[in-house]
Amino acid sequence: MDPLGAPSQFVDVDTLPSWGDSWEDELDTSDTAAETFQENTIRSPFLYNKNINGKVVLWKGDVALLNCTAIVNTSNENLTDKNPVSESIFMLAGPDLKEDLQKLKGCRTGEAKLTKGFNLAARFIIHTVGPKYKSRYRTAAESSLYSCYRNVLQLAKEQSMSSVGFCVINSAKRGYPLEDATHIALHLPIKLGNDTKPRTMANALGTVRRFLEIHGETIEKVVFAVSELEEATYQKLLPLYFPRSLKEECRSLPYLPADIGNAEGEPVVPERQIRISEKPGAPEDSQEEEAEGLGVDLSFIGSHAFARMEGDIDKQRRLILQGQLSEAALQKQHQRNYNRWLCQARSEDLSDIASLKALYQTGVDNCGRTVMVVVGRNIPVTLIDMDKALLYFIHVMDHIAVKEYVLVYFHTLTSEYNHLDSDFLKKLYDVVDVKYKRNLKAVYFVHPTFRSKVSTWFFTTFSVSGLKDKIHHVDSLHQLFSAISPEQIDFPPFVLEYDARENGPYYTSYPPSPDL
Repeated sequence: MDPLGAPSQFVDVDTLPSWGDSWEDELDTSDTAAETFQENTIRSPFLYNKNINGKVVLWKGDVALLNCTAIVNTSNENLTDKNPVSESIFMLAGPDLKEDLQKLKGCRTGEAKLTKGFNLAARFIIHTVGPKYKSRYRTAAESSLYSCYRNVLQLAKEQSMSSVGFCVINSAKRGYPLEDATHIALHLPIKLGNDTKPRTMANALGTVRRFLEIHGETIEKVVFAVSELEEATYQKLLPLYFPRSLKEECRSLPYLPADIGNAEGEPVVPERQIRISEKPGAPEDSQEEEAEGLGVDLSFIGSHAFARMEGDIDKQRRLILQGQLSEAALQKQHQRNYNRWLCQARSEDLSDIASLKALYQTGVDNCGRTVMVVVGRNIPVTLIDMDKALLYFIHVMDHIAVKEYVLVYFHTLTSEYNHLDSDFLKKLYDVVDVKYKRNLKAVYFVHPTFRSKVSTWFFTTFSVSGLKDKIHHVDSLHQLFSAISPEQIDFPPFVLEYDARENGPYYTSYPPSPDL
């Protein structure tokens, strides 16, 4: 047997240092420093999580040498691709692997199929097919690459596998850029000196992170086996998705893509789903051939380019005004409008609004729902561009609203200078996607005044529907803590000071409040 195939050459994944152990001496992870740094900072959608970091390994080496439950092989649709990863796996697994692969009868782009590991240290091999990369079908390629990682992990979960070794699922033959196999369909600003340029990347890391958040109890180790060339890219991007301290989490936040996908890491780019042909009237055969390698079905599209168009937008607007457009068409029009706002939010510089620290994610409520905080005093309504404020709200909330969430609004010590008028709130309510309204389960209005209670009643009665029953006026933090544990909220210091002055200091536990 080749020397590489000798058992002594195989690497037990349990002996490899986890990502959470790496560079720890350079990161200040003391509790005191963490609490100080966390105060009043906007949290990343990928929170520092020591347990998850302990499941992730970055290892420079050949994936075929890993002694784990399963390793991943990247191939083509016929499972005959000859790339460095496949060749190494075939050589070490032995001739039985080829015979076993023939029984699978190929594998479609984005799918994952299982064989035994044969002479490998790994018990199983999970074979998957990455997409062919074409810039004109970029979104489809991104979605297919997500499917590769997601289906591999799902198969590992279904088979109760404790550890999985990933190679980089891409191939030079299939045209996928190196970095795009690391970071999924996201516009990531890569800073080069004083220049900031958008880079499109495809993300394995975000997909794995979201999977471990949801199904982490089913898997013990995920190893990214990389070459020397690939290692630098992973070292650069891993902190964005697996920060090793609160400080690294915050430091990485500005470099996260605007679009981080849905709750499972899947890229969601609705505005790219329909594309008008670059050459109207030209034969579509070449496009269908290109799409086949991406796992895309174009059969629903008509043969002529104009069959892809959505119709006369001006006519639809006239029908809306006349009340003649169907409910489905109205929803489609609304979705299209929201997508335009979302696209603008992803592309515009909103750092001035972010610096206000008026909207941020904190912990979860007693039902496990994400808690978002709005600090009224930090909103200088008369000094900022309110359209940019709306864009920032969409930018932050788009991925939060895909799951159930609650809002905590601190009205504490606000003045006329900070009050959002009803026209802005109505515009926000009308613009946002239906998921915002469906998944919003409660709004805790903390330290309201008599005037704000009256204004809220009028607004929820006459301007918007379906919101009144979700509003809870909270006069003291004692009441709030019956719904959300104090450890799950990052309080602005002035809120705590005001409440202690008005209602007395709070303690770690409170009896349930009948008001909530």
